[in-house]
Amino acid sequence: MTVGLTVIPQSLAYASIAHVPLQYGLYTSFLGCLIYIFIGSSKDVPFGPTAIVSLMTYRTICEYGPEYAVLLSFLTGATQFVMGILGLSFMIDFVSGPVASGFTSAVALIILTSQVKDLLGIPVTGTVFIETWSSIFRNIHYTRFWDAVLGTVCITSLLTLRIGSKIPLSAIDKNGVKRTKFHIWGSRFLWFISTSRNAILVVICGYMGYYFFEKGNVPFTLIGYVPGGLPQVQIPPFGYEKKEGNKTVYIGLYEMVSTMGSGIVVVPILGLLENIAICKAFAHGKTIDSTQEFLAIGVCNIANSFVQSFPASGSVSRSAVQHFSGSRTPLCGLYTGTIVILALIWFTPCFRFIPRATLASVLIAAVIFMVEVKVIKPMWRSKKKDLIPGLGTFIACLALPLEIGIFLGVGINLLFILHQAARPKITVEQLKV
Repeated sequence: MTVGLTVIPQSLAYASIAHVPLQYGLYTSFLGCLIYIFIGSSKDVPFGPTAIVSLMTYRTICEYGPEYAVLLSFLTGATQFVMGILGLSFMIDFVSGPVASGFTSAVALIILTSQVKDLLGIPVTGTVFIETWSSIFRNIHYTRFWDAVLGTVCITSLLTLRIGSKIPLSAIDKNGVKRTKFHIWGSRFLWFISTSRNAILVVICGYMGYYFFEKGNVPFTLIGYVPGGLPQVQIPPFGYEKKEGNKTVYIGLYEMVSTMGSGIVVVPILGLLENIAICKAFAHGKTIDSTQEFLAIGVCNIANSFVQSFPASGSVSRSAVQHFSGSRTPLCGLYTGTIVILALIWFTPCFRFIPRATLASVLIAAVIFMVEVKVIKPMWRSKKKDLIPGLGTFIACLALPLEIGIFLGVGINLLFILHQAARPKITVEQLKV
């Protein structure tokens, strides 16, 4: 249930990253996690929208509309499923640890940058990191005071409450002394409050927005109307009609696919990379069936495309919540999916009063810890050469479009592999008889 309460505000925020209507974030959060129960291999993977895949979705579809996002979900799932059938899980190995760390850190900064506009309530243009910050500085004088104040308070509150998620929940403390029932239940209550901090903050700020809306003077920028109800089950848009002036133009499948470019390949691989990383992190040394995960994530994305969703994968932050909540099987996804369905049916009219600064704060407080500064020191001590592909990927992803940055990072990593193969270290030992 905690994961369900976490995914609702996150899904709305991730939809804003993907630049699709906010209800699409909720559409992406229920069917896939229900299907994963039956075909997934990890008990700690809550399938749904993630920061990295959402940003790559936007980079792929740009401003072409949600039809492209839904088609991308189908193509992503089909690609992942075929990779699983063909046993291509080894391709993930080409994205090494340093490259993945550099890419993840760059994505975190890009997402943080993209949310500054909602945090300050200013108009911002630009798709690359440097362009976006230039636009922010040009328009900084348009900052809405109350949006900035609310955003700052929300970020501070979320970071403070995050400390409570590290409260130990075991019945025995580190000294081997059994805790009292009051201590145990008190710790669990505080832990629940801290892990549900996103939902609690959204509810409080949503009520504030409703209060000021009723008074007729809203000092914050609200997210606006979010359509309610479950999505219609329909075939993904392999073509659609749109109006251009007084004419109706038909956009075919070939034109839609050619518009997406390399994102059709990059999005599936990054989704699988993120999911496999989660499985390994919580496997505690057990073997991971990568092929089964490829098939599971692929089927989930294909099924999601029939309920108007954009691409998704396993989420790092929600996986941690699910793991420390005491998950034992993938059946935990049943609770998450049910809560999202209930929210779609009954609570979407309330979402219109949520301030945009609050959703921006939820994202900023989540992605700020994705900047993997802590990996630099171990790399420097163990193998300094690993810093080159890591820093190269990080800089390339900030200076160039993300898909080009990740390709450059993989290219640098392959050069290191080829160099080591061409210049192997040979050690000669002479044995005395």
